[in-house]
Amino acid sequence: MISKTRFFLFSAAISFVAACSSSPYAPTNKVYKKQTKELTNTIRKTPINPAGQDFVGTVNFGLRKPNYVIIHHTAQNSTEQTLKTFTVTKTQVSAHYVIGRDGVVYHMLNDYLRAWHGGVAKWGNATDINSSSIGIELDNNGYEPFAESQINSLLTVLDTLKKRHGVPSANFIGHSDIAPGRKVDPNVTFPWKKLADKGFGLWPDAAPADTVPPAFNPVDALRIIGYDVKNPVNAVKAFQLHFIQKEITGILNEDEKKVLLNLYKKYL
Repeated sequence: MISKTRFFLFSAAISFVAACSSSPYAPTNKVYKKQTKELTNTIRKTPINPAGQDFVGTVNFGLRKPNYVIIHHTAQNSTEQTLKTFTVTKTQVSAHYVIGRDGVVYHMLNDYLRAWHGGVAKWGNATDINSSSIGIELDNNGYEPFAESQINSLLTVLDTLKKRHGVPSANFIGHSDIAPGRKVDPNVTFPWKKLADKGFGLWPDAAPADTVPPAFNPVDALRIIGYDVKNPVNAVKAFQLHFIQKEITGILNEDEKKVLLNLYKKYL
């Protein structure tokens, strides 16, 4: 005769299996496990020395660690739409985390694996941003303000990532920062200052310098901060979107130059 305790555990196990099998993402979870297994097998293979000598395995190594966190908005109409977008192969896009308007966090990819979220991008001398970053998508159509519950969940995720991977404060940036002229996310309502106050990203002082020296070169300052200045107007627009959050004109007025100078000094 089965005891009540064993019956309860057995029933719970059956319920758990049933819930997993009925999940709409059970098929893609299966594909995820298969692909990570294939990657594991690739890593475990003994490398072939291109010079022909024997391979000598070192005992000192570890996983590659992400050094940037890139924040996006989804530009879609619902979390469900984004989850579907990231679970079909034809889209060829993904992210490590998706955070819904209601604050629910969906972890979609191991932090140590390479998501396809940045596209053609550049920050400083880094040109393969996907290989060194974690991508976070916020459910937002691109025009609406971000919900408080969503930002609170984002702060929790960022705190975890910063502690887990040692991501520098300056390296919490937006998609528009790494792809000026091509991307405009997260939108102008995103609370960058609130993040910076918590240690995620830099922010200019409340009272920047009174005067900007005549020799100050805004394009050089943007480049040193990290922006791709191949198109200076696009670089200025990306800077304004992140740090000014008013009119995105591509032309810096004197007050905005003061902000840029103040921020530039923080990146030196």
